[in-house]
Parts: sequence; C-alpha cells; structure tokens
Amino acid sequence: MLTISKNLTFITLSRPSLLNLNHTPFNSTTKLPFPTKAFSFTPMASSSYNPEQARAPPALPLPVPPLSKFKIGLCQLSVTNDKERNIVHARKAIEEAAEKGAKLVLLPEIWNSPYSNDCFPVYAEDIDAGGDASPSTAMLSEAARVLKITIVGGSIPERSGDKLYNACCVFGADGKLKAKHRKIHLFDIDIPGKITFIESKTLTAGQTPTIVDTDVGRIGIGICYDLRFQELAMIYAARGAHLLCYPGAFNMTTGPLHWELLQRARAADNQLYVATCSPARDTESGYVAWGHSTLVGPFGEVLATTEHEETIIIAEIDYSTVELRRTNLPLQKQRRGDLYQLVDVQRLNSK
Repeated sequence: MLTISKNLTFITLSRPSLLNLNHTPFNSTTKLPFPTKAFSFTPMASSSYNPEQARAPPALPLPVPPLSKFKIGLCQLSVTNDKERNIVHARKAIEEAAEKGAKLVLLPEIWNSPYSNDCFPVYAEDIDAGGDASPSTAMLSEAARVLKITIVGGSIPERSGDKLYNACCVFGADGKLKAKHRKIHLFDIDIPGKITFIESKTLTAGQTPTIVDTDVGRIGIGICYDLRFQELAMIYAARGAHLLCYPGAFNMTTGPLHWELLQRARAADNQLYVATCSPARDTESGYVAWGHSTLVGPFGEVLATTEHEETIIIAEIDYSTVELRRTNLPLQKQRRGDLYQLVDVQRLNSK
C-alpha cells in the first residue's frame, strides 16, 4: 500500500514490491505512481557560499602550460659516502632518463650525501657561489643545458653563511637556476623503538614556499617532510601549480604507512599531479629509506611507482586530465568561503 501525506511532504511504502525496486531501472523518464513534487528541492547556489573567498588572495587560474603532455623521469638512486661518485652516478641517471624521452627529471632528497646530521656539514655546498663551491649543482646545470631538459635536482645540504639548509634547486633547459627551495618543515621525529631523527640539530628551516614556471608547467616544490603539511600544497594549488614535486626519503617506519597515502591525498585534495623521488634502500646505512618513488594523477590515482631498488621510472603527465577532473568534480566552486579560508601570507603581503 502506498500512503501519501495530505501536504505531500513525505511518502511511505508499506510494500516495497509495489515499485519492484530491486528490478526496475530508474531514470529521468520513469513514471512513479505518486506525485514527484514530494521530492523536489532547490539546491543553494554555489555562489552564495562565496567560494572565491575560501582562498585569500583568491586562487589564481590554472595557466596554460608550455607542454600539455610530456614524460617525467624519477631517478631512484643509490647513495654512498663517496660524494664524487654520487655526482657522476646522478649524471648518468639523468642522461638515461633523457634518452628515454623525459623532459622533466626529478632526483631524490640528499642524493650527494648520506642522510645524517654528522654528514650534512661535511657534504654541504655553497649553492649561491656556484662553480667549484657547488659541484653538485654545477653538474645539474650542465646536464640540463646539454640535454635541454628541466631538472628538479632533488636536494643537497646547502651552506649559507653560518647556516645549513636542505635545499632543492630547479634548473631550466638553458641550464640556468630557476628556483631554490629550502625545506620548510624540518624532520624532527621521535617514535620510541622505531625512528628518532632531529634535523634541527644541524639544519635551519626555509622561510619561503617555492613555485616556479618551467618549460613543463608551473611546479610547486617541497622536500620530504613538507609533504605532510597540506597547507603548503593548498597554497601551491591556489598559485596555479600543475604539478607538485617532492624529493623525499621516508623511513621504514613511516614509509609503509604514510608515503603513498600522503602523495595521493595531496593530489586528490588539490586535483593536480604529485611526483616523488626517494633514494634507493640501503640496509647498511644509518638511515634506511623506504624507496617507492611515485607519480600520482589529479584523481589520486597511482600512475607509476616502484619498489626500493635503484631504478629509473619514466611516466607520462597529461595536464588535460587536471582540467577534466576539475570539471568532473568542481571543488573550487564548492568551497565554503563563508565558513573557512586559507590565507597565503606572502601573496597577501606582497600586494
């Protein structure tokens, strides 16, 4: 029996079989044996949510990239205590990735040095001085120029005055330094019986989010622990990033739990690509990296990944997918600027 209230505000079905709910397909042309007015509603217009106010200043439109489709190379490298060997080895990996068609190459975190507070001061380079004072970045600059590719150069220990930083340099296809990101969030962690590492014993935290326009699109840069802080990724997305690159070296405790999870979250939340690159695993070293360098698409899907051995991943990025996902799932138009707001302090103060 079908009962309809007098004022048409609800219905009850005493016999579900009346509508054959388990077998009758329902679509917009299906005729129901009761007035459909009972189900009508008017959704609140998204504009009344003030979505543009959810980002302060308002989010920038996604720029048209120089390339809409290209290959990225993730070089998961073994790292030794021989700095010269590490530099030569990284150069060979970059060349191999370029030979396989990569227009963008990403290196791991701290690829020229063991990952150790004791080693950071010894292996540190003066990036700003360049030349012999920074043989690692000199190699990256030359490789980018000769191969005509963009290189996100992982990270190395940087010496600047009396301070040390964990720094990532981005070189354009002309070999020029386009950006330098100093790790903003330092890896200070203590999980008793599992992992203890206090980067702040030797390193100083960076002060600036880094986003850079390159021949392969607008890229936001983070280093390892920066991946955990969604606010940084949100700022990059609001600044019009197509891709986020995180050289990183998660460990054997947090790696299995959080490495892929965080990458997929940053990609899905912001509807853009996320690329990570780790050192290969060395169980004999003082710090053992999880590995698993990965490329994640703007729907949070893992497009390419590896295990822990040394390898080079070549994968395709197609920026048209970003627009597609943002059309399918229009999060930017659905944010509640009337309830919350992300403030990009540097953009706001630069006005």
